[in-house]
Amino acid sequence: MTAEPVTPTIRAATRRSLFWVIAIAFAVIVALITLIARGAASGGTPFSATNPAPAGSKAIAEVLKQQGVSVTVPSTFRAAESGLRTANPSTLFLVDPDGHLTEARLRSLARLATHIVVLSPTFTQLKVLAPQVAAAGVVKKASLPSGCELRAATNARTVTGTGTGYRLMVPGTDATACFGSGKSVYSLIDVRFGNRSVTVLGTTDALSNEHVSERGNAALALTLLGDSDRLVWYLPTIDDSVSGARSIAQLTPGWVGSVAALLILVAIAAAFWRGRRLGPLVVENLPVVVRASETMEGRARLYQKGGARLHALDSLRIGAIARLGSICGLPRLATVDEVIAAVAAVTGRDASAIRGLLVDAAPGTDRELVRLSDALLDLEKAAARGIRPTQSQPT
Repeated sequence: MTAEPVTPTIRAATRRSLFWVIAIAFAVIVALITLIARGAASGGTPFSATNPAPAGSKAIAEVLKQQGVSVTVPSTFRAAESGLRTANPSTLFLVDPDGHLTEARLRSLARLATHIVVLSPTFTQLKVLAPQVAAAGVVKKASLPSGCELRAATNARTVTGTGTGYRLMVPGTDATACFGSGKSVYSLIDVRFGNRSVTVLGTTDALSNEHVSERGNAALALTLLGDSDRLVWYLPTIDDSVSGARSIAQLTPGWVGSVAALLILVAIAAAFWRGRRLGPLVVENLPVVVRASETMEGRARLYQKGGARLHALDSLRIGAIARLGSICGLPRLATVDEVIAAVAAVTGRDASAIRGLLVDAAPGTDRELVRLSDALLDLEKAAARGIRPTQSQPT
């Protein structure tokens, strides 16, 4: 009989791997859905005018629109500049806790806005927008009274105090400090520069959807941000970090895309060329005869390499038990206990000793393995000698 060479086709290989492809695709889809759900549950962008989650500030923006305030939400620095130029007078609400804007860009915004409300500003933002003000640590009080004559503060009376405190560093400055939480520490400081003003606001919880309805938080937010008819609500991103920055696509040379596409095509061609099979199959006539000695030597080397002494001894025991049963005239289905009893009767040896040799003994070293294999051979010879005189007697 001749073996037919069978080379797996692309269709067959694809059919076999279809289950795994579908499983991987399903896992990717589940992971994406989980990430999207977690992102939605995490609250989105804090203090965003379009975020309805507890951390957002969409509620304040919508109320301002209902009161006739034109709320612009720019996504880039250029859009924020354009919105401030076309709207004069205008209020800029700036939230940049990560400090994406440079000093030059902060100065540019300060020149265009009539009133700037900066929420929890960084050191650089204070340096540029309100150099008379310095940060004074974290405020954790549940409620803060206004304590000043600023219209937004008097309308609010009390606000949620959680956030950051600030201190007025330059005496005699035309400034109003409100919502004190300690010695010279305030959560709102309004500094005037002629016909312009900068309000440093540290009560972050007061502007979130989750807490805006508590105490006078809503009155404070609506009065500060509704100071003029036009409000630019600007949350800078990492894209606004560097002036004139170009994207990766703009920085990449034009030839990179063509070379990358060519390399992908070459890789696909090489995969089909070399990945189909390693070479032609060898056709061999059947049956193939393999000598028993080769199989025995191969198994012996495997047992030696793996240190499987007990496994090797069990292989010897299986053969010895079968031969002993045949010597004693037992049927092939005889149990080990029956073989042990028959061998003990024929040889006159103790049955427990024979059982220890055929079943219980475990070699710990190569020397013990050789000793036990020799003992098995001696037991077979003894059984043969015990049977032979009986077979030679006349019936």
